[in-house]
Amino acid sequence: MREVGGTAVDQDGRATDEDGTAMDEEPDEATRMDVRDAAAIMREAGEHARLELTVNRPAIFMSWSLVYLLGYGLMWLSVRDQHPYTAPQGWAIALLVVLAAMALAVTAALTDRATSGVGGTSAMRRRVYWLSLAVGLIGVYIMQPMLSHAGASRDVIGVFSASSPLLIAGVVLVAGTAAWLNWYAFGLGVWLIAVAACSGFAGPVGVWAVIGLAVGVPFLAMGVVSLARGRR
Repeated sequence: MREVGGTAVDQDGRATDEDGTAMDEEPDEATRMDVRDAAAIMREAGEHARLELTVNRPAIFMSWSLVYLLGYGLMWLSVRDQHPYTAPQGWAIALLVVLAAMALAVTAALTDRATSGVGGTSAMRRRVYWLSLAVGLIGVYIMQPMLSHAGASRDVIGVFSASSPLLIAGVVLVAGTAAWLNWYAFGLGVWLIAVAACSGFAGPVGVWAVIGLAVGVPFLAMGVVSLARGRR
């Protein structure tokens, strides 16, 4: 053992401590294992957070596809033989209400589950979103008897009843882009607005079929695509 520049070195030229034990210049194996373990833990935590914060889109898309394909489809079946048009039959309206309530419940539950524990501004935005949608739908259903009271024909009320909830949902999605900067939601909202605005040309009977297909089929397709991607 000799001393070089005030540091003790052994015969192999490695630095040693006071007891003559060699001091490695590189981190030892235990240190490297700790670093790898920490990195693995961080990756697992990130993956867990990503999964927790990812909304179950397939379930949401599938539930809404049922609303439009089944609910609106049955509404169309209940009025297609009406000459002149009167109104959808009660059983079809009841089924549509049940399907829409179930889809809303699924959407709210899965969204809240994915964002549980996320508070502050994000939580407030979610509340404002759902409140805006609820207020808009309440306004729509209040306007229907008002239109009848004002002398609107049954054809006009039929078109309004079919397309106005879709218009409200589209407007809320487009407006929500300002808060979330979610261009995916913006595109969906624009599509819903376009369908709601143009479907009325099909008349009080055909409007149910047009909306059912124009919204239900894309929702079903998006649900299948999202499910396929999630399995990869």
